[in-house]
Amino acid sequence: MADENNPAAPTGQDTQANAGAAPDGGVAASGNAVPGGGKLPSTAASQGGAGQEEPALLPPVDVIEDAGGITLYADLPGVSRDSLTLQLERDRLTVEGRLALDIPPEMQSHFAEVRLERYRRVFALSKELDGEQTSAELKNGVLKLRIPKAQHAQPRKIAITVA
Repeated sequence: MADENNPAAPTGQDTQANAGAAPDGGVAASGNAVPGGGKLPSTAASQGGAGQEEPALLPPVDVIEDAGGITLYADLPGVSRDSLTLQLERDRLTVEGRLALDIPPEMQSHFAEVRLERYRRVFALSKELDGEQTSAELKNGVLKLRIPKAQHAQPRKIAITVA
């Protein structure tokens, strides 16, 4: 799976270096936290496609691979289940959420580290993953996505018969 976010968008914010790689190529990234190393921008102004989209925060994502598939953990603080959208088109997974900044009307913000109200991250799924069997759970601001490997990519034992 490759992260399709636009890492070239200028952000003016700090970036963090990340490393890690999946030996089978099931998960890969283009300039993001998932395997291959590189830098993870804090925001992305454009997410690809035909037109300019509104700026969005790139949520930090941990990807864990095992024999049965991959599990993604995305930090989405402030995002409720109702404002979270997961979209799967062919081999492309989009995670998007709006966070609710509950600022009382009588208060005025003089300084804010988070000014964007939207998270967005796009991943390309490997052919080894079965996107149709994806399950998702949102708990305490952490999204857990489980994407199993396709049946043809699952490890299997071969029975040996004695002749």
